[in-house]
Amino acid sequence: MEKIVIITGANSGLGFNTATKIAKNSKDFHLILACRNSQKGQEACKQIIEETGNNNVDFLQLDTSSLKSVRNFVEEYKTKYNKPIYALLCNAGISGVGLGKKELSEDGFDIIFATNHLGHFLLTNLLLPFMDKQGKIIATASDMHNPPLKEGETFEWLGTEAIAHPDETMATNPIRYSYSKLCNVYFVYELAEKLKEQKNTVTVNAFNPGLMKTHLMPGMDESIYNFIKTNMPERYGDLENSSSALAELVSSNDIIYTSGHFYDRSIRPCYTSALSYNKENAEELWKKSEEYTKEKI
Repeated sequence: MEKIVIITGANSGLGFNTATKIAKNSKDFHLILACRNSQKGQEACKQIIEETGNNNVDFLQLDTSSLKSVRNFVEEYKTKYNKPIYALLCNAGISGVGLGKKELSEDGFDIIFATNHLGHFLLTNLLLPFMDKQGKIIATASDMHNPPLKEGETFEWLGTEAIAHPDETMATNPIRYSYSKLCNVYFVYELAEKLKEQKNTVTVNAFNPGLMKTHLMPGMDESIYNFIKTNMPERYGDLENSSSALAELVSSNDIIYTSGHFYDRSIRPCYTSALSYNKENAEELWKKSEEYTKEKI
């Protein structure tokens, strides 16, 4: 039985390694690599097919920073496939490392907020009608939703508007990545509640791969990775281990039964920060996201 798995940001790093492991697990899995760069996406398809012998690997263009691109992707999926989706992995993301100036998406939102949260918010909700009754939605979040701070500093919710349309000071602040990851967690927790209310059997959960040596952090010095690995092992991630865990969460039928969990670099769930359980913040983010995307979910 064919099982369609859509992975955003699947041409490198966690997405690529996870896709490869899922494709290798069984030829029943039909992988759709949803990537911004067409050439890299097609090359990734070819490589996965060659490595796994699974010919059911396709590419569809998707830039999660663009709401138009998200809608085009969904329409293309309807036209080409129009089949139940076994798993949707909302994995694409940018860290903001190297962004020394204010950068907005084509829709006028902060580029990190748009790429990491808003595009996936729209994508998930537009694809919900296509999800298999036992389908899985997994968002790549991060322990950076609760960033390490200097003594005396606090990490508080600023409100969605301040994150989506940052002022000149916030527009270049690296903390925007942490806010986008907090948005991922809020989204998962809020969607889990809504699916439960609707008696929808699709599950939605978050996954933390840890800080890994991937293209997410371009130009990061090797000494920083080594420092974190030695002094903050709870935040360090290994690409091989994390991609294996994520692939297992997707492939296995006896790990995920319920929604609203945060899996930490493994198939074991853990608690998130106190701030991430603030229901009012999650509801506010959801309502503003509906407003921004002009989609009432």
